[in-house]
Amino acid sequence: MECMVRVTRRGQTTIPIEFRRRLQIQEGSWLVVEARGGAITMRPVPDLEDLARSMTKISNRRKANALLDRMERDEE
Repeated sequence: MECMVRVTRRGQTTIPIEFRRRLQIQEGSWLVVEARGGAITMRPVPDLEDLARSMTKISNRRKANALLDRMERDEE
């Protein structure tokens, strides 16, 4: 999924509604912004309460470690 957006004089832009809905970005959400190889990437910072709720569904330490490893790989 991609689209074009315009940058304002103040360096601001609007995240299209399709992206906000898909990634559950709402007013007040935090994003990580990075420059990587000539591209700018933005990704939502997980809500700690949501993350904690998902961790309670994990039945053992091995599964928890595997989940954390996957999350770290996704950030790279």
